[in-house]
Amino acid sequence: MASNMTSRRTFLQTVLVSGTAVVTGAAFGGIGQAFAGDVQGWPKEPFSQHALAAAMTDCIGTTKVPVTSKITLRAPTIAQNGGSVPITVSVDHPMTPDDYIQTVYLFVDHNPDPLAAEFHFTPANGQAYVESRIKMKKTDHVRVIAQTNKGVLMASKPKVVKVTIGGCGG
Repeated sequence: MASNMTSRRTFLQTVLVSGTAVVTGAAFGGIGQAFAGDVQGWPKEPFSQHALAAAMTDCIGTTKVPVTSKITLRAPTIAQNGGSVPITVSVDHPMTPDDYIQTVYLFVDHNPDPLAAEFHFTPANGQAYVESRIKMKKTDHVRVIAQTNKGVLMASKPKVVKVTIGGCGG
């Protein structure tokens, strides 16, 4: 009887370990693919650029953008952790079907990948407003660029955020 219980226990352990390995492998394989940019429709090119000018050109077609006071960027002067820097962006612009903010881009000048975030809007949003967290490798400028459906681009004055603990692999 004891031998029979041992073999059942061994059998169940083997099945559970094997099943867990198969499920874990499938799950992490899928996640790995998603983060590698293999998901259909994921814009992997702008997020893989290593130079601010190249990232801006990929996103908006230029690096020359007029500065406006219509964009408000709130970020801490000192971020305790570069891995999670809170930011708030609001854009004072109409959100009508004929004239609205279509995309808001956040760039961090010297991050390994300068495009930190990209947010899309429609007139149904009513306002171009975002609260999020971004990663910053070191003390740097954070830039916000808003693109309208008509192609007019606006940028806020870059804000310097001092990072005390590295976030992007630092």
